[in-house]
Amino acid sequence: MIKPIELVIFDCDGVLVDSERIAARVQVLLGAELGWPLTEGEVVDRFIGRSHAAIREQVAARLGEDRAVIWAERFEQLHREAVDDELTPVEGLPEALEALTLPTCVASSGTHDKMRHTLGRTGLYEHFAGRIYSATEVSHGKPAPDLFLHAARQMGVDPAACAVVEDSRPGVHAARAAGMRSFGYAGGLTPAERLEGRGTTVFHDMRELPALIAER
Repeated sequence: MIKPIELVIFDCDGVLVDSERIAARVQVLLGAELGWPLTEGEVVDRFIGRSHAAIREQVAARLGEDRAVIWAERFEQLHREAVDDELTPVEGLPEALEALTLPTCVASSGTHDKMRHTLGRTGLYEHFAGRIYSATEVSHGKPAPDLFLHAARQMGVDPAACAVVEDSRPGVHAARAAGMRSFGYAGGLTPAERLEGRGTTVFHDMRELPALIAER
């Protein structure tokens, strides 16, 4: 028997805040500067949805540890500047949050410092304060299920009664591995077909989310 949804777990970047476009642009720029030319599509495939540590490992394997350190430092600086200048909530997200009646939390590959900054800049931090979980708290980031299972445990909810809202392939894979239903937001950088799969409902407008959750 399928359990009713009791908790909605939101990813942060690309789901709550429209930051993935900024991040992808900065990664392409850094690749050109540091010797690893990347297209936006390659950034989406390699980096989107993954932790800072996982991205750094990829850069180190390609360019060496010294350049990986420079890449990470430059990314933090350039990303923060762009966030301060242009970050907004994902379109339709405020309306979706207002319509949702279930408990919610955030589980992101980003660090707590990064989420305080991005959610703070968009006025969303207080909405989720005390219910924000980072991949830095678990041994393995997405696509492993650790982070979502950690969030469910902290919120006191059975994983089978959780729904995850994600915009990346590693994210929906992590939700499936955790035994959770997932909603794949295809209004950002990741194509819809890369989010499709078992237990995942793909949608394109965040305002659709409350009704989709009610149907599941």
